[in-house]
Amino acid sequence: MADQLSTSEVAERVGIHRDTLLRWLRQGIVPEPSRDRNGWRSFSESDANAVIAYATQIQSSGGAAVPEEFSKADFTLDQLDWDFAGAKTNYLTHSIHPYPAKFIPQIPNALIQELSKVGDTVADIFCGSGTTPVEALTLKRHAVSLDANPLACLITNAKTTVLTDAELDLLSELIDRAQIMSDTFSTTTEEELFPREPFRSKAWRPSFNKLTFWFAEHVIEELAEILSWCREIQSNGARNAALTAFSAIVVAVSWQDSDTRYVRRDKKLPPGETFRKFTKSLSQVRRAVAELSDLVEPRFNNIIRQANLLDRPEIPALDLMVCSPPYPNAFSYHLYHMTRMIWLSMDQPTFKQNEIGSHRKYSLPGKNAATADTFRAEFAQILQWLASSLKPGGHACFVVGDSTLKGEVIKNADLISELGAAAGYREVGRIVRTIQSTKKSFNPAIGKIKKEDILVLEHIGGAR
Repeated sequence: MADQLSTSEVAERVGIHRDTLLRWLRQGIVPEPSRDRNGWRSFSESDANAVIAYATQIQSSGGAAVPEEFSKADFTLDQLDWDFAGAKTNYLTHSIHPYPAKFIPQIPNALIQELSKVGDTVADIFCGSGTTPVEALTLKRHAVSLDANPLACLITNAKTTVLTDAELDLLSELIDRAQIMSDTFSTTTEEELFPREPFRSKAWRPSFNKLTFWFAEHVIEELAEILSWCREIQSNGARNAALTAFSAIVVAVSWQDSDTRYVRRDKKLPPGETFRKFTKSLSQVRRAVAELSDLVEPRFNNIIRQANLLDRPEIPALDLMVCSPPYPNAFSYHLYHMTRMIWLSMDQPTFKQNEIGSHRKYSLPGKNAATADTFRAEFAQILQWLASSLKPGGHACFVVGDSTLKGEVIKNADLISELGAAAGYREVGRIVRTIQSTKKSFNPAIGKIKKEDILVLEHIGGAR
């Protein structure tokens, strides 16, 4: 098969800016090329020749036919295969920390390309592990990230902060320090005449009354030591990266079965294994952040706000919003991140109270349980608040599945669209995609969600 060309390569060949070519594609002036398995446009020679022919026509007519602005409602999202089967999802910083039920980066990437332009501001109001802001920054947009979960804000910070060479060196020094400790334990042999004294750290550790229920004594000592190293780092960016690497291993070295299974299981971790896992985790974080730092231009940044959206936090004006909001009754992030938040001295009880869609709230017995009306009322407030910052003509995109509440299926995309109509939005697109079985995990008592909607609302201004 002949070599395929990227958007940038075609634009360079034609002698136009990449944004100009994207504008022509959105307007339908030149035909859309095919897409590769990761969702990127892939131009054939004939596709490129069509662009060259149009550019030649424009030049011969004096160049007046290319408008600077375009109607962003004129997009063709249905031409893309939104399942992204087989797409690579762990590039850059996307895989530096486990985060249940996150959406794949190809989704916000495609939406950002289609519905915004370079220099715009793209928000994710339920940023989770920071997938949307990473894609926004790499596509030369500013980002705004909000989440009530303090751990989500830490992870997003680490995933989107550009580090200097000096800051990356600080992480390298910490990797070496952890490797030395790991090697010390691995050199222990059965032939030693005297047993080695157990490692004891003088560092702080949580006063959580169930700490020894979830962690072996030697793991507690090693985690306390590593955490003290991370907190000693003076650079905010490097410290957040190190703390994220630390957080990434907490569940793995605990007796919690997995990130998505909250039961106790003795994993029989040997002494030194926590140092070894941290060495590997921080090495991965350093590599990923270094790659991101080479790619993201300094003029683009990510504003992060830890906030309850029902409190109507102040944020900058937005051109686009892309999020995967919480599914009512499907997940409890506070529960699965509890031990991480305790080690990092985060306010887990407040997040537990503020978490929207939490399975805990919807599964309470009797009249105290949250209902579909609860989610409806909360999301109505959120859409009204978002309308105060989203520019007229801007789009709000929600990647959301259905929920089951007391045996009743709730069509969340329908609910959000209906509430949006009352808050100054109109639905301009909806696509159903199949979720790969390995990409999202939900409460097994409810069952795995196999399909989800990509709902696109346009802000037309003024509630009706």
